[in-house]
Amino acid sequence: MQFTAKTVDEAIELGLKELNATKENTVITVIEEPIKGLFGRLKGKAVVEIEVKQVEKKIDAQSVVEFVQGIIDIMDIKAVANLTKDDENTVITLTATDSSSVIGYRGEVLDAIQTLAGAALNIGRKDYKKVVVDCENYREKREETLIKLAHKLEEKATQMRREVILEPMSPFERRIIHTALSDSQTVTTRSDGKEPARYVVIVPNDKDEFAKPYNAGRNKTEQKGRRDSRSKGGRGGKGNFKNGRGGKKGGSGFTETKKKTSISFGTYLGNSLKD
Repeated sequence: MQFTAKTVDEAIELGLKELNATKENTVITVIEEPIKGLFGRLKGKAVVEIEVKQVEKKIDAQSVVEFVQGIIDIMDIKAVANLTKDDENTVITLTATDSSSVIGYRGEVLDAIQTLAGAALNIGRKDYKKVVVDCENYREKREETLIKLAHKLEEKATQMRREVILEPMSPFERRIIHTALSDSQTVTTRSDGKEPARYVVIVPNDKDEFAKPYNAGRNKTEQKGRRDSRSKGGRGGKGNFKNGRGGKKGGSGFTETKKKTSISFGTYLGNSLKD
């Protein structure tokens, strides 16, 4: 808005008063100044333009705690949210009668709440502030589990000279794997796939270029399906051995052998418990 007075100072004072603002939260531009005439008299008028700065409305940490409490109440989860740390990172701890309902399968519920809390706290902020939502020290326990898994599969990839594919993980968990193996002398890591099914691949330095990757991320459902298929006499199982191709004695002398079941390391990632 523009304001007019005899002098620039008077025009600024008039404008600030009308806008109920201060110089600190405004941008002032002088459009026109009066000219000194004979005997020091001012001729003309002073015109200034005053624009009020947009003040960022930041949500404080306690408001985010209330926001998180509202989420878990809507989800009908019996838990209480408390602010346990607020400096470089804001840490919100959930205390629940049934921690598995808050944590979810491999932390999925906890991660979802944390994502929403982070979005809420950083509305209107130019400087991003990290939010961590935890329950029963799950984050630390999960990190320890993933670090152990990373080193176990590092050894396996080195011995087999094959790439080892882990199961899909969140960006946070993939970062733990990458960091754990960043100083390895025998392997490197990379991330493949698209969210939400992006996963880590452990690559041995002495890789056998003709060997297929080893999938260490097969889930229990897939394993159970294969066991059920074999027990019911499905293809490749015992029930079809006699009638299957090459099952007869004599002839070409070919005898069908049972396929060796691959060991899955998915269970090492725990249960409920960019790159």
